[in-house]
Amino acid sequence: MKLRLPHAPYIANKIAIDLANCDFVNILYGLDGVCKIAQNFLEKNIQEELKIEEQARDIVEENLEEIEFMQADEHQLFWKVKKHLAEQIGFELAWEDRYNSLSHKILNALLQEDLIDFSVSETRVKNIIFKAIDSYAKAYDEIEDIITEKINHYKRKIVFGSEEYDLIFDKLYQEELRKRGFL
Repeated sequence: MKLRLPHAPYIANKIAIDLANCDFVNILYGLDGVCKIAQNFLEKNIQEELKIEEQARDIVEENLEEIEFMQADEHQLFWKVKKHLAEQIGFELAWEDRYNSLSHKILNALLQEDLIDFSVSETRVKNIIFKAIDSYAKAYDEIEDIITEKINHYKRKIVFGSEEYDLIFDKLYQEELRKRGFL
């Protein structure tokens, strides 16, 4: 799953909750500080990927005539350009490496700001953060399908993309996240 900006607060909240619920981590000054740091790192990472995608899109668009002449697959070229741009700046696109890197950065910032204390190796704490990010990513698609199915079974038809649809989707999404321990 590709991380998106609206997901950052939910993932950050999940990180804070998971750290607070594990036996070997002490949250020193409340969950808000932990959430804020995690959310900042997540948002920066997502924005960096968006910037890479925008650059890749621009390169593909600039070369559209040549791409059409060569009868190349525009979508495939976009991904190759994106991968190349990401490699140039050292941005991880592979989800496991990316989540691992994010987890490490978040942990280091939490330690630097003296927001958490723990009695185990940093790796165990980093793994809690990694699992929070990973579990959200895995649950998102499933939650989206559940909510879409619920809305489709409403007695009256709710138009996809309408303001009403978005409000109902957001309400059901929040409920489902609460059930799963993300909020």
